[in-house]
Amino acid sequence: MPVFSARPFQLSSTSRHKSQLAASNPHRRARNAAIGTTCSLGQRTAMTAAVLSLLASSCSPAAAARPAFARISMDIAEASDQLSSSETSTSSAPMPVYFGNGCFWGRQKEFVDAEKSLGRSPDKISSVVGYAGGREQGPKGLVCYYYGPKSTVYEELGHAEVVQVQLDPDKAQKEMEKFADVYFSQFRKTPFGMLRLDPQDAGPGYRNVIGIPGGIKSPLFKVLQERNVHNMKLVEGEGNAFVDGKPLEDDKFNTVYVVDSEKLPFNLAEKYHQFHNGIGVPFPADYTRNLKRAVEVAGRIRDTGCPEYPF
Repeated sequence: MPVFSARPFQLSSTSRHKSQLAASNPHRRARNAAIGTTCSLGQRTAMTAAVLSLLASSCSPAAAARPAFARISMDIAEASDQLSSSETSTSSAPMPVYFGNGCFWGRQKEFVDAEKSLGRSPDKISSVVGYAGGREQGPKGLVCYYYGPKSTVYEELGHAEVVQVQLDPDKAQKEMEKFADVYFSQFRKTPFGMLRLDPQDAGPGYRNVIGIPGGIKSPLFKVLQERNVHNMKLVEGEGNAFVDGKPLEDDKFNTVYVVDSEKLPFNLAEKYHQFHNGIGVPFPADYTRNLKRAVEVAGRIRDTGCPEYPF
């Protein structure tokens, strides 16, 4: 598997190239002027289909009551508004990413604090703990802590403990920089590389892993490279599984697996793990009770089907 070191973030020239192509074609210029240069190919195709449909329907008796040109112009405007609304709702959908390095209890608190520093209110906090990075799920899609049936135990299924947090698509790079800084600060420097804050939690279930949409092909990977100030090994991960009792992606010192979160999705952990005290570090009730309740009301914490324990 390839290993990557930090390098500066650079923007692609793809947008500039597309603009130059459009400018060199007079027919494309005329079409863009008519329907707007910001429309995507899919939007233009949809708009064309809408116009043809409207032209066909304009011959109906019900449509004859108003002038055809005014009727078509009005309906085209309505179709355009619907397309714009659809694009806005799609682009504004939160982008989930996840980070794992040891026990998720203490790590969650630090990501919550980072979200607060971004100005997010309690009902907008998105940091939740769970399991990810494995290739399998248990019966009925269950992925559980060790108290569940063996066939559902997260580590047995190849997963690691992680914290998921959501990015605002309009601020994805800046927010990813913030969360990456938090993540890489959760290690301490040794003469041999970077060590987790809780090295006693070892094994593939506690390995270092980051999940982003597209994995190393994601633009967000460049952010990770840039914020990786201690030059930990960023290794492309394909998901852990056990072969002959051995993990394909084991817990390796000074190494972070970067995986595609769309191929290896997040599995929400049990309620009792959410907003938990740290190991030997009690957190305020405002965090363990009040904030937990707000996030639960917002629907980001829920029953998973796994056993729950009141501790």
